[in-house]
Amino acid sequence: MPHLTLEYTANLAIDPAAALTAINAAAFDSGLFGEADIKSRALCLGDFRTGVQTGARAFAHLRIALLSGRSADERKQLANAALAALMATLVPPAGHELQLSVETVELDRASYAKAVVHG
Repeated sequence: MPHLTLEYTANLAIDPAAALTAINAAAFDSGLFGEADIKSRALCLGDFRTGVQTGARAFAHLRIALLSGRSADERKQLANAALAALMATLVPPAGHELQLSVETVELDRASYAKAVVHG
């Protein structure tokens, strides 16, 4: 744990592998997770809207799903570190406004199931 999902708009020039590497490093550096427990993926959003006016806008949003039991302060520090990693890897397209956001979501520990299978 955690599961990290990065959604970003198609008009954003991004190297998804580099962004995920930076985000995973921030999660690992938090000291909250084992290295092999961090799983991330990136999803490009071809259909999106920001606001109601047409304008040059882009966004990226990171959802961090983690098991319950972390303090609010730990979750906030993790979100801030992940946001800093995003800011270091994403550049707004010329003439665009870029909005970046991170949320943490708690998964119910009692009902979470996981298996690690080796081949």
